[in-house]
Amino acid sequence: MSSCLGLYIESNVIKYAKVTKERETLKIESFGIKFYEKIGDAITQIVSETLSYDIPLSINMSNETYNYFYMLSSLNRKDLKKAIDTEFESYCYKKKIDKNAYETRFTFSNDIHGKDKVKVIHVSTDKADMTKLLELISDYRVSTITPIGTSIANIVSIKPKENIIIVNIEDKTTITTIINKKVYDVHELKEGSKEILNKIVGKENSFSKAYEICKNSTIYTMEGKDLEDEENEYLKYIMPTLYKIVTKLQDYITNTSIQADKIYITGTMSAVNNIDLYFQEFFKTEKCEVLKPYFVTENIRINIKDYIEVNSAIALALQGLGYGMKSLNFKKASLKDHLPNKSKLDFKSGKKAKKQKINFNLSLSGKLDATEKWLLRGAAGVLMLTLLYSGFSFYLDNRINAKIDEAEDVISYTDEQITLAQDNINLVNQKADRYKEMEENLKSVNQEMEDTLSLKGSIPNLLMSIMTTIPQEVQITEIENTPDNEGRHIIIKAQSEYYDELGYFKARISEEKILDNVVSTQGEKQDNFVKIVIEGDLP
Repeated sequence: MSSCLGLYIESNVIKYAKVTKERETLKIESFGIKFYEKIGDAITQIVSETLSYDIPLSINMSNETYNYFYMLSSLNRKDLKKAIDTEFESYCYKKKIDKNAYETRFTFSNDIHGKDKVKVIHVSTDKADMTKLLELISDYRVSTITPIGTSIANIVSIKPKENIIIVNIEDKTTITTIINKKVYDVHELKEGSKEILNKIVGKENSFSKAYEICKNSTIYTMEGKDLEDEENEYLKYIMPTLYKIVTKLQDYITNTSIQADKIYITGTMSAVNNIDLYFQEFFKTEKCEVLKPYFVTENIRINIKDYIEVNSAIALALQGLGYGMKSLNFKKASLKDHLPNKSKLDFKSGKKAKKQKINFNLSLSGKLDATEKWLLRGAAGVLMLTLLYSGFSFYLDNRINAKIDEAEDVISYTDEQITLAQDNINLVNQKADRYKEMEENLKSVNQEMEDTLSLKGSIPNLLMSIMTTIPQEVQITEIENTPDNEGRHIIIKAQSEYYDELGYFKARISEEKILDNVVSTQGEKQDNFVKIVIEGDLP
């Protein structure tokens, strides 16, 4: 059984979720929200309360930037990396920023506009921001640092050939598009819960109270109550931001021409009641609903809405358990990550362990006695061992990092080749289906041609047969080929001065199989002639 503690860190609040995995079963052991003034103290409290001293942490990065490059799928891994570096360097030149000041990662997605190209999802962040983050978590065993825009996809179950959009309304809003079960695009909006909460905090002077107000607010749709009711006085802070988000989402879908089957809403603002109904009013073809982690079942003791509040933390915990895009992990593995975890906390008491002071009364004035000489020799030996150990550790750490980078490159390249192979399989299947359809159409056309040719040959034969069988006293006034029975139904109108001659003519048509299913009308006498109608089908 493996576990991971996901921490989604925002301004003033940390969402956390401890998730365990046993075989293929996932379970949320503990979760919650912690408001903080000092982020370090808040992380320490969460680790202590969730008993997560010896398990890895998975956290989000902040202020990341997404860029998209399009490359030929025929390029090998080495050339792809060079091309991506060149594209990012060109981007930095246009933005007048220093390329070396940024840490970067990238992954691949299928380009829906061309099978011969791949779409590169390139993520970059300021190295200074990463340094501050790493210093903050230096006392803990951190396995992954990933952007929430891609990690949020971990908690949704997607059907084959289903396209979805996840709108994650946290401090800022990310719109994540998933096509063919892979993240295709991440679009960021500056509007989010931070904008709303700051307005409410300005009135209530409490971030936690502002958060609870959002949870207890209800959006009334056009068919519901008036939005200006006293009980909804805070909607004037909530609705303008939500309206900007939903209209920008409409523009995004229109401009990208993406046909989405579902729109999922998650993040802090998903706690607002009826937010899914509000979104649905703007989207007629896409189904809108609040995102629930796919593996969470109904629990009478826990409201499903409480899980939804910490979706971002759950998604990060799954990232730490091996789900999602591994190539977008900004946490480089170090030697410390491969050694048994040693927390700065005392596991029994939950308090910081006290350091014991050891005093040596060592004087370097005057002549050294035997004890002092041995102490100096021992100190020199320890110093040499420390230097050797440090050098070896540094070398080993670099080698491990290099091997990890190579492994990630191989994994990413393998995933890319698998995706390309799957695309080829899908293309072959599509062509096979098309050829099968063409074959069926050809068979249908051939059958129609055969029927037409058969019909064309049958008419002359019919006329010849009638000529040889018609009595001299019988006259044919009309022969009609009707569309009934695929054009094989014949109507013959005949007349004669004698009833028996017409009866004889009908009998000859039936007995000699000139027509099948022969029937006739009763004879009617008009102007010295008896007239009948004979019907039948060409054999």
